[in-house]
Amino acid sequence: MPNASVLEMKQQQVAALSEKIANSITGVVVDYKGINVADDTALRKELRENGVEYFVVKNTILGRAITGTDLEEMKSVLEGTTAIALSKDDYTAAARILCNFAEKHDNFKVKSGFLDGKVIDVATIDSLAKLPSKEVLLATVCSVFQAPIAAFARAVQAIVDKDGEAAE
Repeated sequence: MPNASVLEMKQQQVAALSEKIANSITGVVVDYKGINVADDTALRKELRENGVEYFVVKNTILGRAITGTDLEEMKSVLEGTTAIALSKDDYTAAARILCNFAEKHDNFKVKSGFLDGKVIDVATIDSLAKLPSKEVLLATVCSVFQAPIAAFARAVQAIVDKDGEAAE
């Protein structure tokens, strides 16, 4: 039986992880075995640059953190090596980065994930990974709004040019 200090430390880890998960809009659980230090470092750097928190977690700690929540069905994938990527503000970043990494590394596998507090399957994670980033989506929306205005400006300019020719 573990001593009281070890038990208290593990309870704190479970509480901290539960809070991180609750404050995240999306998360991806992966099996990270078989990647080398250089690849892991590059992956962590890319995730960090995109605002994604990524860390290795014990299956029992993660299992206890999701007990009693809507994410409890993720317990079925908690075996082997497990790491989790959490994002507080970008729905696609973790899925996009981790799925791209998994394509290039045979042993690295996406196990499961969640979106807005609901468990999603690997196919849904792959779909999220294919969506463009938030910045690209915003640029697309801006260009859609800008197109009618630009067309209107060209039409007004054409009228002004035509009237200028008629006056001569």
